[in-house]
Amino acid sequence: MRGKQLGRRMGQRPKSDRLAPRVLALIAEGRSYRWIARDLGISKDTVADVVQRFRPIEPSRRPVE
Repeated sequence: MRGKQLGRRMGQRPKSDRLAPRVLALIAEGRSYRWIARDLGISKDTVADVVQRFRPIEPSRRPVE
């Protein structure tokens, strides 16, 4: 186990990376994850993943150093 990285490797996400700006813009407009998913033809879990990966960390939620 020493020196081994456990878990699945990170892969490419071309579709969600391409749609990220639209997803974030629709979130800023106040649209729901379900509405965005239906409109863009992706799952709501993908919408949530895009939001988690691309939304900047808010100052109140930054880890304490």
